[in-house]
Amino acid sequence: MISAISWVPRGAAKLVPVEAEPPTQEEIDEAIKSIALHAEGGSDADEDDEDNGDNGNMEVDGAAKEDAEEEDELDEVAQAKAAAKALAKGAVDDVTDELKELKMDNYDDEEEGLELFSSGQGDLYYASNDLDPYLNNDDDEDDEEIEDMTIKPTDLMIVCAYNEDDVNSLQVNLLEETEDGDLNMFVHHDLPLADFPLCTAWMDFNLKGGDKGNFIAVGTMDPAIEIWDLDIVDEVQPHVVLGGHSKKKKKVKGKKTIKYKKGSHRSSVLGLAWNKEVRNVLASASADKTVKIWDISVGKCAVTLEHHDDKVQSVAWSRQSPEVLLSGSFDKSVAMNDMKDGAQNCHKWTVEADVESLAWDPHNEHSFVVSLENGMVQAFDTRTASSSSNSGRPTFTLHAHEKAVSSISFSPSTPNFLATGSTDKTVKLWDLSNNQPSCIASLNPKLGAIFWVSFSNDNPFLLASGGSKGKLKVWNTLTEPAVANKFGK
Repeated sequence: MISAISWVPRGAAKLVPVEAEPPTQEEIDEAIKSIALHAEGGSDADEDDEDNGDNGNMEVDGAAKEDAEEEDELDEVAQAKAAAKALAKGAVDDVTDELKELKMDNYDDEEEGLELFSSGQGDLYYASNDLDPYLNNDDDEDDEEIEDMTIKPTDLMIVCAYNEDDVNSLQVNLLEETEDGDLNMFVHHDLPLADFPLCTAWMDFNLKGGDKGNFIAVGTMDPAIEIWDLDIVDEVQPHVVLGGHSKKKKKVKGKKTIKYKKGSHRSSVLGLAWNKEVRNVLASASADKTVKIWDISVGKCAVTLEHHDDKVQSVAWSRQSPEVLLSGSFDKSVAMNDMKDGAQNCHKWTVEADVESLAWDPHNEHSFVVSLENGMVQAFDTRTASSSSNSGRPTFTLHAHEKAVSSISFSPSTPNFLATGSTDKTVKLWDLSNNQPSCIASLNPKLGAIFWVSFSNDNPFLLASGGSKGKLKVWNTLTEPAVANKFGK
């Protein structure tokens, strides 16, 4: 399935991505050592837990289970070493067998009837190397490989959080427009993930120093947040990890509990939002009921917000006021925090059902829209916020779908143009003019349950969708007559 989608701005990626260096033998030995130490329940390095104590720790089912798991992990290491040894031996045996077939001991013996000189020159040599099938032109192969990997200035890049069976990855897709105006899309490269991905957020803050980079943050079922460099192919490790489990386990009354790095979430990361104005800031929402603000320049949590009573599903920074953060929760509320006030200034709006997603209106600094588990979409005006626990009424309530509205997206340069995606397998386009929403197009893209929709910033009429069937579709919404008539100008 495709659980999240992020567009990469045109021109942000390198023309030719860098190929990752293969791990050295020292790094391989260190990884084996780390696995062995982890299996023994210890580590040379550790980080302190949060001041919250062990309230968020997850207990493991007894010492017997832990011992069994440790033995299994040690067995896996031993099996891996044995497999490597067997593969090496097998390779030597194969080479030996092939040498025997060549009969190298009789190499100097002439075969009967062998003609040393043939009658035709063509049997001895070719007029040029290009005609010789036994000669490979390495330069041509290298040129073809570089051409395949080259990202053209006109290409659009789309990153998908992807899962198939037990394999999790980030798929980096390129979208190019052909000469006849059609769209051609293909997977450029992918990046492996250890856990099921739930959300993504692209960012240009350069973690390596310098002006800007091309990075993506990923939230998964694990409490850690991984940040990957999209300009590196064949990479196997994230560039930075925020939070997550500590390597060392802590024993409490005979049982081992999982220990977390300082500032880490304690459960799955469900939502991410990068601040485009304060570029070293990333917000995350979690099933642990908290929202965290990260300073990615130092890789640490700066603020933890605890104003929700259930899982926090989505977060979004205001474009016009980058210090203002929205968060939506399964406690049927949306909260707005002004970080200038040290996160003390919090306003809430009550909604009809669990929040699935939310988005600021890019054309109205006071408006935001929330999609809900019951198929409804509601809009609110921040000027109705009050100090009470329940702020003003919605500006409109729309029954958009028959099932949960899993994702919403505003067109970045076309006012009043909204897309919604639902687990009812449909994607719909809406005209929100005068706070009186009307559906102007509906599509079943054959993607199964829709989990994510997202408009491109570079081409505001291109809408990417993904869902339970694991396929990515890009819809040129201008091909819909109603969209062209209303917004095409």
